[in-house]
This record gives sequence, structure tokens and C-alpha cells, in this order.
Amino acid sequence: MQNNIHSFDTKTLTMSILVSPSMANFSGVMHGGELLKLLDQVAYACATRYCGVGVVTMAVDSVIFKQPIPIGSLLTFLASVNYTGETSCEVGIKVLSENIKNKSLQHCNSCYFTMVAIENGKKVKIPQFEPQTEIEKRRWENAILRRKRLQK
Repeated sequence: MQNNIHSFDTKTLTMSILVSPSMANFSGVMHGGELLKLLDQVAYACATRYCGVGVVTMAVDSVIFKQPIPIGSLLTFLASVNYTGETSCEVGIKVLSENIKNKSLQHCNSCYFTMVAIENGKKVKIPQFEPQTEIEKRRWENAILRRKRLQK
């Protein structure tokens, strides 16, 4: 039997979820806290897959709620490791909201999570990421600027 599984980029992750009525706030759209919970799960999955060990959230930067998200929308999370330090990495996440009835798509959220690799309760070194493409290099440089801003 031949293995049909192809290799994939461990620096990126795409996840989709349908926004259900249980996620609604009092205005009838997706509750911001529900979105934050999902964003944390996406950041965890992306960083853990890249690092090869479990991670914890150290910081969340620049969560921007651009558009309300109607119930019934299909959310797609596009995550990527943008930067690595010795024991941590930055995961950038872009969220697209799709109206699956009329097939319209809008960018509704962006954010950056700093995740720290932990094994047996201690920080551990992670594989170092070397940006290759222009997009990776731009994201790396922007991550460095965010880190400098946070350290002030």
C-alpha cells in the first residue's frame, strides 16, 4: 500500500470553523471572546506543529476586530510562524469570514500571538526559522519591530 500523504509546510496552518448560534453575543453576531478563544487554539496548533513540543501563550498583540462576524459564517484562520527566538515564536493570524450563501469573503480580524515552547514545565529551544520568500522576510522584519515596541 502506497502512502499518499504529501509533505506540508510546518510554518503555516489553515483552519476553518462554522460560526454557530452558541457563539453569539447580545447583538446577534459572534462574541469577541469566542473569537479570541479560537485564535488562541489556532496559535497553539500552528506553533506546536512548528516547534514539535507544546506551547503556551505569552502575549497577544494587535487584535483588531475589523468587521462583525454574522452567525452562520464560515471562518478561515490563516496562521503562520513569522519569527522565532530561542524558546518562543510569533504566530500571525488573519481571519476571513465567508458568507457561504452568497459566497462573499471579508477580512474580519488580524492578530499576533507570542508562544513559548514548554516541555516538562521548562522553556525549551525551538527550531530556528530562516525566512526565504519576500513575504516571510517582510513578516520577520515586522515581527522584530513589534518585539521592540513591546519591550519599551
